[in-house]
Amino acid sequence: MRERTLGPGGLSVSAIGLGCWGMSGSYGHADETEAVATLHHALDIGVNFFDTADSYGEGHNELLVGRLLKARRREVVLATKTGLVKRAGPEGKTLLGVDGTPRHIRSACEASLVRLGTDVIDLYYLHRADPRVPIEESVGTLAELVAGGKVRFIGLSEVSAETLRRAHRTHPVAALQSEYSLWTRDVEATALPVCEELGIGFVAFSPLGRGFLTGTLLARGQIGPDDWRVTNARFAAENWDRNTTLLGALKEIAQTRVCTCAQAALAWALSRGDRVVPIPGTTCRRHLDDNVAAVNVALNPDELSRLDAAFPPGAAAGARYAPEQARWLGR
Repeated sequence: MRERTLGPGGLSVSAIGLGCWGMSGSYGHADETEAVATLHHALDIGVNFFDTADSYGEGHNELLVGRLLKARRREVVLATKTGLVKRAGPEGKTLLGVDGTPRHIRSACEASLVRLGTDVIDLYYLHRADPRVPIEESVGTLAELVAGGKVRFIGLSEVSAETLRRAHRTHPVAALQSEYSLWTRDVEATALPVCEELGIGFVAFSPLGRGFLTGTLLARGQIGPDDWRVTNARFAAENWDRNTTLLGALKEIAQTRVCTCAQAALAWALSRGDRVVPIPGTTCRRHLDDNVAAVNVALNPDELSRLDAAFPPGAAAGARYAPEQARWLGR
């Protein structure tokens, strides 16, 4: 497995990482035994960059990853996040919120260390910027955790270019994590150029469009009732046909290359720069092997141009988050 470097501090990670969110049921039921086997298999084939968060399964995902760390901590570059919280709302509803206060960051870090069973987090992200708290204050607290030896590097997720600059002036930012794929290219005009300018790594989550770019979702009925995507606008019935049409060029290139659509989509993401590290999520070893093989698919300039033209920024129909979640993006 090739490696890439995140940030000016020289954090080295596998060129393709592993997003662990789906292992805690976000896309429907996940077999925990297979999930743990997939984590071990990832290390066996050279994938050492694991991404989790305290909000994934309300701590379940960190506990799951922690089972691997008991035996193989030194092999893992461990990334986790904090800042997304759930609060009680009216009529017994649970509301999603953000908390970037120093008090929350400190306590959340301690709780993550316990769940993960480790004494240090390699890369600790602020999951979303809190509009009530100056970014300098949140990042300053992350810097204190670095100084205290509990965190090695810090990162931010889904912030604006200006917020990223301000954060980096407070303490070096190793990585910005944001959604980035053929059908989500907003960052190319905003934060990605700042990453290139400042030497900040870019970690692309959902590089396969939450499974849509694999070309294996043939009908909306394949999405179960307990799958997060069932309420997402991009997977809604009224947007399904338009989004499926986008896949034409990707399928043609994959067929010519004798590779899967997933591999072609990941090869495109890998081509966006040496500091870009996609972290496709999966819950099984078979899909992991398929994703990792993308490092050996080198798309030529003509193929890259065809994909750029087939998936221009804004091409996907439907918002990527519901309004109550989207309000924290790009702050």
